[in-house]
Amino acid sequence: MTPAEPAWVARFRAPRVSLPEWAEDAPDRCVFAGNATGTFELYTWDRTTGESRQATSRPEGTTDGLLSPDGAWLWWFDDNAGDELGVWRKQPFEGGEAVEAAPGVPRGYDAGCAVGRALAVVAVSTDDGTTVHVVRPEGTSLLYASEHDADVAALSRDDRLVLLEHSEHGDSRHRALRVLTVDGEVVADLWDGAGLGLHGVDFTPDGRTVLALHERGGRPEPLLWDLGTGETARLAVALEGDLAADLTVDGQELVVVAEARGRASLHRVALDGTVLADLVAGEGTVTAATPRPDGTVEYSWSSAATPAVIRSTAGSVVLDPPGAPAPPSVPVSDVVVDGPGGPVHALVARPDGAGPFPTVFLVHGGPTWHDSDAFQPDRAAWVDLGCAVVQVNYRGSTGYGAAWRDAIEGRPGLTELEDLAAVRAWAVESGLTSACVLAGGSWGGYLTLLGLGTQPELWSIGVAAVPVADYVAAYEDEMEPLRAFDRSLFGGSPEELPELYARCSPLTYVDQVRAPVLVLAGANDPRCPIRQIDNWLAAADAHGTPVEVYRYDAGHGSLVVEERIRQMRAELAFVARHLGLEPPA
Repeated sequence: MTPAEPAWVARFRAPRVSLPEWAEDAPDRCVFAGNATGTFELYTWDRTTGESRQATSRPEGTTDGLLSPDGAWLWWFDDNAGDELGVWRKQPFEGGEAVEAAPGVPRGYDAGCAVGRALAVVAVSTDDGTTVHVVRPEGTSLLYASEHDADVAALSRDDRLVLLEHSEHGDSRHRALRVLTVDGEVVADLWDGAGLGLHGVDFTPDGRTVLALHERGGRPEPLLWDLGTGETARLAVALEGDLAADLTVDGQELVVVAEARGRASLHRVALDGTVLADLVAGEGTVTAATPRPDGTVEYSWSSAATPAVIRSTAGSVVLDPPGAPAPPSVPVSDVVVDGPGGPVHALVARPDGAGPFPTVFLVHGGPTWHDSDAFQPDRAAWVDLGCAVVQVNYRGSTGYGAAWRDAIEGRPGLTELEDLAAVRAWAVESGLTSACVLAGGSWGGYLTLLGLGTQPELWSIGVAAVPVADYVAAYEDEMEPLRAFDRSLFGGSPEELPELYARCSPLTYVDQVRAPVLVLAGANDPRCPIRQIDNWLAAADAHGTPVEVYRYDAGHGSLVVEERIRQMRAELAFVARHLGLEPPA
């Protein structure tokens, strides 16, 4: 008899699927991402026959794709081994050879793609900035070019208008909007001013109005922008938290996701802002939602204890992947701690027993992201090891208003660590914690290395995955959209603000690190490039810092399930060894 695999491994291997996206004129034709082969790939699904088919097959996996409105073509983004630099390809829905979808569009980082009925609009970013191209059967033409960061948000249903987000005013964290015809005529511009961002969502079915999100009231909220008059109507939606919205298919209502205190709920809202129905509310998190032509809404939901499920507001499970579901985990509880910038919210998961426990402070990336009451195999794996897990939604996180999100500007890294220190102090004083592990990936990896150097007395062990480690070198090597993000975050480039970048760089404090550190790094990572990690590792070695390194041949993470298990096993084994815990099976 083959012994059962450990629960933490089973959670990673369990079949998972994304929320299916459907073709606008053929809603029974869908595309979703799934891991049935052990690597996340794109699948087409015909609801009329029930047949699903694996559409892509690449060693590194594929998750970025969309269908043409008629459902005849699947478009997907093809990069090189996870480096995110690539081109769009397309292939028939029923299967067949993939061909270049946008001839004439240069290889670049994806900055948005909208496929229409007679043309497509494709944007890419390179070191020279952003270009937007109109792809027609007869050829490709340049629609827009800027040295600044920009993205395609939407294409009107008549293929006439393009909605762009741009940062020509110099702040990529707070965008402006522009509507152009596909022939390059500017129809309308909208900018709310310094520090107030706009996010483009979609055109109404008649193309006369744009649904967007604004921040004039201190949080993301929906507004309607009349392209004929230029007037905007703010919708006063009586829901707590940061709001995201989409139009129903007929354009007569909104489907709104409200993110607050680590949860996300789902609602139907009228175009005057009146909440018509609470579709999904309470514990757990709605991670994605899409309205259907029949008036239902399909959504992905999970909680810390319960694996994700794809459901419909009609009451049915929409898509149930084959195979055994992931083993459940433990719920999270809420803690609010007084911090130097205001109350700090954290989620806490506890193993069985009275404690105190070795505690992993698992730090989210972004930084414009947040930890939530959603199912996470990595959080569950730490609990299985016997650790408590604390996840802090520090200043910089979303879900708590624009001021909280933007509070790190001008002092990134050091600000977030103040909040982490405040929650750590609560964890120790409350009796939860016996030893403190600082761990995270991407921006969370950055905060881990920075925290180990600037707060060495607080942390016993560090685990930093794909971190920013040498901020100046990272800026030099990273993809251009992230350079623009950094300039907005810091207030300028390293050449303009060398002292600030040095003050916020983990490399500056590497000689202060005392805790043993595990660093995980992707060879092809365009977001936290390998050279700047190697710079930190070399400096750590010179100072005799106890560091171990796990390198893998992919980008900013991996879509290969077994690779992700190997990484998690390395993290668990490293922490178990240094804390004297039973190593993972």
